Amino acid sequence: MRKLICLFSLLFTLPANAGTQSYEPLSASVQAALHKAISDSAAPRLAFASQTDAHTWLAEMSLRLEKRIPDKTVRLDFLKTVHYEATRAGLDPQMVLGLIQVESGFKKYAVSSAGARGYMQVMPFWIKQIGTPEQNLFHLRTNLRYGCTILRHYLDIEKGDLFRALGRYNGSLGRPEYPNMVVGAWRNGWAYPGKIGSAAAGGKERLAAAS
Repeated sequence: MRKLICLFSLLFTLPANAGTQSYEPLSASVQAALHKAISDSAAPRLAFASQTDAHTWLAEMSLRLEKRIPDKTVRLDFLKTVHYEATRAGLDPQMVLGLIQVESGFKKYAVSSAGARGYMQVMPFWIKQIGTPEQNLFHLRTNLRYGCTILRHYLDIEKGDLFRALGRYNGSLGRPEYPNMVVGAWRNGWAYPGKIGSAAAGGKERLAAAS
């Protein structure tokens, strides 16, 4: 029994390697918009031109993720949810997979030293700002919904500059290490069919010029 308790405790305290979002006061209109963005409860779905394209993407991503999430049912549910939440927020699902790899290593119960939680390492203060008290950041859809909504918010603030938005997400705005890690994971592990968006390329050039 003691071993089981210790194992359960470890599951909820697995360290995460990335930084955290910084608390920033939000205007009432932004709070309302973000609250609305996380409130939709539609079921996850794959948004592709055809069912064949959807099956092809899912099979390819599942193969790449198999070692990290061995359970097939859990893995497919995870991928479907990532694709739905990323697409819903106007993000590239493969980029979000790269971010999750860097943030938590695909550990559902990862917790950073600052208290960021789950796959996308969302800080709990977001629940007070834009959510409701009963929401659990370790819940798959809740965590991905918050993470994708927050990154979309930062992209809007930074007028589409992915590297600066990623810096905000990590709490390291202006420094290249974290954006480079996410884009590297995206490019080398999750790009499909192998293209990286112009926002990433343009942002990287601006960061390199500034550093």
